[in-house]
Amino acid sequence: MLTIQQIKADPEGIVARLAVKGFKGEKPIARVLALDELRRGLQLKNDTAAAELNKMAASIGKAMKDGRHEDAAKAKESVAILKEEQRAIAEELQRTEEAMTQELLNIPNIPCDAVPAGTSAADNVVEKTGGAIPELNADALPHWELAKKYSIIDFDLGVKITGAGFPVYVGKGAKLQRALIQFFLDEASNAGYIEIEPPYVVNEASAYGTGQLPDKEAQMYVCELDKLYLIPTAEVPVTNLYRDEIIPGEKLPIKNCAYSACFRREAGSYGKDVRGLNRLHQFDKVEIVRIEKPENSYAALEEMKDHVQGLLDKLGLPWHILRLCGGDMSFTSAITFDFEVYSAAQQRWLEVSSVSNFETYQANRLKCRYRAEDKKTRLCHTLNGSALALPRIMAALLEDFQTPEGIVVPECLRKYTGFDIID
Repeated sequence: MLTIQQIKADPEGIVARLAVKGFKGEKPIARVLALDELRRGLQLKNDTAAAELNKMAASIGKAMKDGRHEDAAKAKESVAILKEEQRAIAEELQRTEEAMTQELLNIPNIPCDAVPAGTSAADNVVEKTGGAIPELNADALPHWELAKKYSIIDFDLGVKITGAGFPVYVGKGAKLQRALIQFFLDEASNAGYIEIEPPYVVNEASAYGTGQLPDKEAQMYVCELDKLYLIPTAEVPVTNLYRDEIIPGEKLPIKNCAYSACFRREAGSYGKDVRGLNRLHQFDKVEIVRIEKPENSYAALEEMKDHVQGLLDKLGLPWHILRLCGGDMSFTSAITFDFEVYSAAQQRWLEVSSVSNFETYQANRLKCRYRAEDKKTRLCHTLNGSALALPRIMAALLEDFQTPEGIVVPECLRKYTGFDIID
């Protein structure tokens, strides 16, 4: 969440930047400032009462020592009254702090100055393009038909045992999935990322820490009995490793990667764009996460973009990078770049990665800080990116590499699959 220091330093500027995300921030920011003023007044009253109680306690001790028991008794009566007043002040202070925190939780991150204005995906900016779009035969098939033809993904079995959006990978399809996961993990390891194997469920504090709550409750699967949440991405448990931590400055940057299954309800997603692997409720993904000093985070963001681009180049898929406009960004992000690959049989671009810098927004929620050279603690910057999400990568690979003989496996995956073609 935003810090009160950020807001007080430039409330008008904060409101203007929030407007880039389509968020009307004038009233929420005004409420935060009013609550902060009330909080500071209550804190002063509380501190004054505490100081007066200490002073009175000392006077009672001296009166008792001097044998002035009547004076001591009267002072004790005054202390009891003041304690009750302080208790009421402390309760009001707590309510005010909680109300201010709730207001802050409902204000999105401010987009950085490099984020373009816009209200929807149509306003995103294509930054860079790579790879050649293949020319397929007129009888080329979409991936859901290829999956059935070669018996590598069974969508009907997934419906039988769970429901729509939970495919079953079979034979060479399962091996290709495993090959992609291992390839992505090995590439991350070669780039200096330390692998984490995280839990697939998190508690409420973790969901708040990375911003899934209170913004995305409807999109998460919830274990009501235990109040646990199935993770939408490994970003959530991995970033929360550093919740409530003060990291020695010399330990930064921290670079982690993690494979996990991901679970998303995708409520409200209907139509042709959700066919096959295009949109699932459960899917596999390798995530990269970085904890950085603020002055280094944008250089780290470029490194992460280069890493994802390198994966797509090695797979031989056509890709482009989008700089998301304010209206298409997530609640928590300061800037986001989406990578899309071209699905030749569907003749459309499919998102396979989002790489984001959250600056201090997540770190403030997480209380993730580092100790600087001057011994002061400061908020870290957090970043993450998909490297990569598998379903649409699989869809593009099946479609773009189909031939009359079968589906050719990219060379970089063959040492993992043990086969060159799906036939």
